[in-house]
Parts: sequence; C-alpha cells; structure tokens
Amino acid sequence: MSDLLRAPAEIKYAEELDWLESIDDNPKPFSWRLSPKMVRLFILGSERADGLDRDVSQKWFGDRSFVERSIVTLASDRGLLLIGDPGTGKSWLAELLSAAISRNSTLVVQGTAGTTEDHIKYSWNVSMVIAKGQSRESMIPSPIMTAMEAGSIGRFEELTRSTSDVQDALISILSEKYISVPELESGSGDDNIVFAKPGFSIIATANSRDRGVNDLSSALKRRFNFVRIPVVTNKKSEAEIVRFRTEELLRRHSIDLDVPPTLLDVLLQSFADLRASAAAAGSDDEKLESALSTAEQIGVLEDAVLHSNFFGERALTARTLASSLVGSLTRREPEDLAILNKYLHGVVEPRSKEEGGSWPEFLEGGRDAIATLS
Repeated sequence: MSDLLRAPAEIKYAEELDWLESIDDNPKPFSWRLSPKMVRLFILGSERADGLDRDVSQKWFGDRSFVERSIVTLASDRGLLLIGDPGTGKSWLAELLSAAISRNSTLVVQGTAGTTEDHIKYSWNVSMVIAKGQSRESMIPSPIMTAMEAGSIGRFEELTRSTSDVQDALISILSEKYISVPELESGSGDDNIVFAKPGFSIIATANSRDRGVNDLSSALKRRFNFVRIPVVTNKKSEAEIVRFRTEELLRRHSIDLDVPPTLLDVLLQSFADLRASAAAAGSDDEKLESALSTAEQIGVLEDAVLHSNFFGERALTARTLASSLVGSLTRREPEDLAILNKYLHGVVEPRSKEEGGSWPEFLEGGRDAIATLS
C-alpha cells in the first residue's frame, strides 16, 4: 500500500475487511462479501454493544439511516443515486460501499460532457479487430460491463454531467440487466449478449448544484433510489470528519505535527460564519464562489499543515491557517477577496478584541494574505 499514492478502500482496509469476513455468519445477498450488518459496521464503525474482539474505525460520518437505506437499495434490483452538495462525502460513501460489498471500488465511470456510450458499454481493440475481426477477445468492456459480468458494484460519478444519450443508455442497463453487442453475430460462437450476474448494481453520484446541466429523465429517476446527503452542519460531527481526514494526511506523510483543538475551533467557526454570510447574501456576487463544504474545510487545514511542516516551524499557527483559508477560498478576484476582507473586518476583528486567544493572530494572517493577493 505504501507504493500507492492513494490506495482504494479495499486495499487500505484490507486487513479489517478480511477479519470482518472471517467472523461474519449473517446472511449475505447474492455474491456479497459481507452481510448488510457488517457492511454498515465497516462504514460506521463498531460500538461496545457489538461485542467484537477489536474496534472497527468509523470511516464515514453522517446519519446512519443514509447508510442503511443505501445498503438496502443495493440488496434490491434498483440502482442507488447519492445526491447532495459538493464535498458532502458522496463519492467516499460510494467507495466504502463498493469495497465492503464487492472488494472492488475501482469499477468507475466519470461523468463529463465528453463521456460517451462506449464508456458505459464497450469499445474495441482496433489492432485486434483489423487482425482477427470483431470478437469477444477484441472487445474492451467498460467498468460497468465488467461489474455486470462479475456480479459486482459499478460506480458512475457525476451522473448529471453526462449527456442525455449516455443517461438513456444507462436506462436499458438498469432495466434489462444486460448489454447486447450487435457487432457479434448470434450463433457464431461469441455470445452477443452480456448478462448481469446476481449482485450487480450501480451507485451513481450527482451534485445538487449541477441541477439544470443535464437533468435526469423521469425514466432514469425511476430506476434509482435517491439518498440525499445533506451538508454537515453539526459542529461536533464536522470536527470529527476534519480530524479523521487530517490524521490520515499526517500518517501518509509521516508528519509529527499536532493540530491544536483551539485552531480547529477557529477553522470550524470561520466556515460557519462564512456559510451564514452566504445564506444571508442577496446575490451570487455577495457570496464566495466556494461551496464552503466540509471537503474544502479539510483542504484548508491540509494546506496549512503541509505548509507548516515544510516551510514553517513544524507547528501549526493561526497565521498559517488564515493564509491557507484566504488562498484556498479565493476563486474570483477581486470579488472573493472583497468578501473575505469584509468578513475579517466585520466579524473576526470584533471577535479578536472580545475573545482574544488565536483570533488576533488569525486576523493578522488573513489581512496579510489578502494584501499579498490584492
């Protein structure tokens, strides 16, 4: 695993998955590697009431009902659509579900404006077709077709960013559970229909902010069960997510650096303030272009930690955190800089006088960062 820049969940947690599989005596749907109860336990972590010989770490932080509904959907013959704002953990949940159920989370199609029907069905090895003609051997299956043949979970990221033609092709796969290959003649020795094996399903994700880009048809919507993942607004839950991801970063880089709880509170409060400001804004010009998601919050902290480790005094400071926040959240100039400057003067400056602590240094670091970018 150390040789991989980012190991998929089934490799990263292989030892834990092996152990869970070895003690799992609950009924398993289809070809699932773990039972629904163990899938939930793998994702949400163990509790004392589970009576296990070892702890299982929590990997996704959110309402357990979202995880349970997702698992139940995948045990049926319907697809699962995880929908929500950017940075709410949809892709991470999809990866964890695939890893626990199929031990393979890499059968992924990334939806873009350039995604074609070939990306979800099949294409051809041109050199082999020229040499030997079209056959199953010269066919290149898509990740979705590979999942169908293996009875595994296939993933489709950013579904609403793909065109209507691609979405229509997905309807037949979800409905009929097979892909026909008309280029192969029936009865020629090569089966011209690829059938899905039991256990096959699709987890798709869609950003609610992409509404209107390529809206899903009513026919496609009927093939999915929707699970809406809300933005994390609970401060305690958000702190757990940020701390969990930051600890992963520190381990990956072998960094021996503490994140003081006071600075984590400053980061959480800053994002809460900026979200409240965005909610009260009268127009988009008065809002930061950033979605101010938990994922972006993690990015700000990661940037500050790495900068402190490589170029600072190997200790995270409020000044570095403020500089990272300004640099990470400034997407438009001068609009975003003006919004952040207004926040520093209208909110952080009074707070630094009233509360003290890390806020005065945070204010100074933010001002310096804005001056540098202006």
